[in-house]
Amino acid sequence: MAVRAAKRQFAVWILVAVGIAIVLLANAHLVYVAVSTHPDCMIMAMPSGGTDGSYRPAVPGC
Repeated sequence: MAVRAAKRQFAVWILVAVGIAIVLLANAHLVYVAVSTHPDCMIMAMPSGGTDGSYRPAVPGC
C-alpha cells in the first residue's frame, strides 16, 4: 500500500512539474514574440480628418 501511494505521489509531482514547465515556456514564448515583433507597425485609428472606422499604420513606413 505504501509503495502504491509513493508512486501516486511521484506521478502527481511529475505532472505538477510538467504543468509549471508548460506555463514557463508559454510565458517565455510571449516575451520572445513581444520583443521580436515591430510594435511601431501596430494599426491605429485614423485621426479626426479620416473617415469613421478607417485605420492607418502607426508609422508611415510600415
